[in-house]
Amino acid sequence: MKRFVTMTITSVALLASTAFAQNPPAAPTIQDGSNVSLEYTLKDETGKVLESNKGGTPLVFVQGQQQLIPGLERGLVGLHAGDEKEVVVKPEDGYGLVVPNAQAEVPKSAIPKEGLKVGQALMARNGSGDARPVTVKEIKDTTVVLDLNHPLAGKTLIFDVKVLGVEPPKGGVQKP
Repeated sequence: MKRFVTMTITSVALLASTAFAQNPPAAPTIQDGSNVSLEYTLKDETGKVLESNKGGTPLVFVQGQQQLIPGLERGLVGLHAGDEKEVVVKPEDGYGLVVPNAQAEVPKSAIPKEGLKVGQALMARNGSGDARPVTVKEIKDTTVVLDLNHPLAGKTLIFDVKVLGVEPPKGGVQKP
């Protein structure tokens, strides 16, 4: 009788380990609240590389906290560590459409000398101290006209991403 009990317990353990091997716990997926690290290459519609962190420091963010442009954030939902994906982001889901009259005229003295060149990208600060990219559109006698549109406004963006890590939301339950 004792031998039968031992075999039964061993058989149950074997069955349990076999079931676990066939159905391992699900790897965390990217969802709101997940801590995510990823590698990316950003290209424009022509395939020109605009930016990349490949082989460098990963981009780390919390999904759903609006730390990324909306189209990219939506394109990552459901991915796991190790997944690779191309995410195409239309202008309205990226940096927006170009607003033709989004410009400001500032005194020439407010622009550093090295920035006094049409097409030059600059970082400007608003009254609250928030920084935003601007582009020199026109240089006049005493003023400079700045284009306030983001430099990537109006562009379709292509992100080649590789998810390096996903940590489930803190204190939350991983959704299936």
